[in-house]
Amino acid sequence: MAGNKPQLTKDQAKAYWRATIRLTITLLVIWFAVSYGAGVLLRDILDKVSIGGAPLGFWFAQQGAIYVFLILIAYYCFAMTRLEKRFGLGE
Repeated sequence: MAGNKPQLTKDQAKAYWRATIRLTITLLVIWFAVSYGAGVLLRDILDKVSIGGAPLGFWFAQQGAIYVFLILIAYYCFAMTRLEKRFGLGE
């Protein structure tokens, strides 16, 4: 229905964007820590453990970071839906 969009007050809009940015930055930090930290920076330490015969640092660089990325995308969708409902922006 065009024209029936809920209107947020200026304070509500600021709170919504603050929450959205906080969520996005948090998930990006987790993604960076897992993909770069576990796959590159902590590789030597993690390689002391193996998963299925592959060193853990190698596993994170090749597969683990991708799995975590997919989980973060799913969580982002869940969290944004919850956030939109909280501010009355959901469908």
